Amino acid sequence: MSLFFILILLHNIAGTAWAADEPFVTPSNWGGTGLMETPTARVLKEGQFRFGAGLINPYRHYYGAISPFKGVEIDGRFTEIIDVYTTGLPASYGTYKDKVADIKYQFLPETKYFPALALGLNDSYGTRIYGSQFIVANKQIYPFDFSVGFGNGRYGRKPLSSSGESFKAEIFQDPRGWLSDGLFFGGVQFAPTKWLTLMAEYNSIRYDQQTSDPAQPKYFTSPVPSPFNFGLRWKPYEWIEADLSYQRGQQVGVNVSMNFELGQPMLPIFDLPYKEKAELRRNPLAERLDRALKESGFTDIGIKMVGNDLWIEATNDKYYYSPKAVGVVLRILKDTLPSYIEKVHITFTQEGIPILSFATSREDIAALYEEKLTLKEFLYVSQYRTDVYENLDVGKKDKKYYHWGVLPAFRMFVNDPSGFFKYRLGFNEWVKLNPWKGSTLMVALEQYPINDVSTSNAPSAQPVRTDYVYYSYEKVLMDKLLMDQMVKLPNEIYARAAFGYLETEYAGLDWEVAKPFLGGRFMVGLSGSVVKKREVGQAFAMKQNDWKDYYTTGFLNTALNIPEAEVSLDLRTGQFLAGDRGTRLTLSKFFNGVILFGWYSITNTDTVFTDSYNRGYHDKGIGIVWPLRLFIGKDSKSTYSFAISPWTRDVAQDIDHVYGLFDFMGRNQEVYWKKDRNMM
Repeated sequence: MSLFFILILLHNIAGTAWAADEPFVTPSNWGGTGLMETPTARVLKEGQFRFGAGLINPYRHYYGAISPFKGVEIDGRFTEIIDVYTTGLPASYGTYKDKVADIKYQFLPETKYFPALALGLNDSYGTRIYGSQFIVANKQIYPFDFSVGFGNGRYGRKPLSSSGESFKAEIFQDPRGWLSDGLFFGGVQFAPTKWLTLMAEYNSIRYDQQTSDPAQPKYFTSPVPSPFNFGLRWKPYEWIEADLSYQRGQQVGVNVSMNFELGQPMLPIFDLPYKEKAELRRNPLAERLDRALKESGFTDIGIKMVGNDLWIEATNDKYYYSPKAVGVVLRILKDTLPSYIEKVHITFTQEGIPILSFATSREDIAALYEEKLTLKEFLYVSQYRTDVYENLDVGKKDKKYYHWGVLPAFRMFVNDPSGFFKYRLGFNEWVKLNPWKGSTLMVALEQYPINDVSTSNAPSAQPVRTDYVYYSYEKVLMDKLLMDQMVKLPNEIYARAAFGYLETEYAGLDWEVAKPFLGGRFMVGLSGSVVKKREVGQAFAMKQNDWKDYYTTGFLNTALNIPEAEVSLDLRTGQFLAGDRGTRLTLSKFFNGVILFGWYSITNTDTVFTDSYNRGYHDKGIGIVWPLRLFIGKDSKSTYSFAISPWTRDVAQDIDHVYGLFDFMGRNQEVYWKKDRNMM
């Protein structure tokens, strides 16, 4: 592993001397940034992602790539081999397909005199049919970009062996073996214009010797006619690209991709500021403020005068960032407050629970908007707190006792033996009632009029999720019917409990307590559940003769928030549904409301499970949360989430939670207030 630390050191030495990788950040056949078959040291810009499809007979690549951190690029793909079938699978599965994930780290960015250097780990987990580890260098002498690399496995003299349920990288674990197996590759790109790039490469892949590749016996019984590939890229717009190539001296290749930046709105986000009508200015102050707040997107509004101080409590139903909501209130106050008001106290609530307070003076508000104070100076003389827990003792207006929503729903299930791609398409409907402070009565239905989900896999001997497929057969089902109660206590202690039909598969009791520390930099909590499995196809019945009468979980939850990098690290340690014990780690990265997350688990599978599918397995997956505001041209707190993970495992499984207290506290904590305050 010493090589890894050397790479980190080189990256730190390089500091901020980054040279632009553009305009040569373009996809290879398989989706990672490169030429055609070979990678380059170029990487996507942080927060950028691409997806597309490449065809070069006999391979079809369906890919996506993303850069969650500066210098890091991760790509994933399904590779299909034309006219090659998997032994033992039914005809409905179709041709052979393989899942692949790669990661590349540009540990030394390009400078005036030195090339960019990157380390790549391709297909380092599982079958490793297309596995390789490589180091590649790129130097731009515009309009040319030259690359040369060295790699083993797919780019080397022989294929790599399977790693089973573990990661394997010879470049770290067997450097001498990596060197002896490796071969050189390289190429050049020429960009005479912004919309056209020509490329040529030397491809070191010895297709006829890649004996673990299912394509080899049918298509590569002898060496390919040429190791040289040639192509052109056409980029009519910034977000789309099409490639045409001639490869191996015998094949024409096509590649089409699109790329976008995470967190970049599709439409400019703009909300018309409230403008009070002249005839309303004669009304009492509380009435004027209530109307202004209501029309600006707030509900559950309480207004109280105590001497010369004004107290406002309201629920922010509209603005994704709390500082922006504070700014909306301040702009209303700027135009509304009479001269006798001295202090202003604003409290925001959620589900009736106070989550933050902001206190300032009328004079400071006026000075801010007259530009006598900078925003930084204004915030310095104001007060932001998250330890508020008592509501304003005044009647509320514009109360909203219920919320409802209808969301499009798409669930896909891939790589099942009965068919590679299965899916459900429909709608999820939900209604939430809030009869009193902190309470939520929720009903959620799922409807999938288009549903072709099936499986030929049998559940494991101790199923907690491997039998989920049977629930997904239903076209209409009741997902949730529950009561949730949340409270906030002194010293910022939060607690919640839910009872009822908690999710599609389980019903019972779920509870959690949590507390932030150091302004939300750290969060600590406890949680657990006692649940029974629901009967398939019967909304209210419990499953009989299950392998366990009831299931219990219990966790110590911890989180580290690093707003400077917009990164969060969550650890859930304890007992999972099947009784396996261990830790599930979740890493999240935030991009202006878009949240990328991935998880990995380590539990004592060997002492709990009896089948080979679960023993030694580590549950893992990736997901993304999209805020609606990026697509509709106005602010909104609504989000839509999508995640991908294996459904044929029971390791490190938990129930789905309606609320998580860490998420409830979210970006309202002080460390995020400092990060988001420019939103005001």
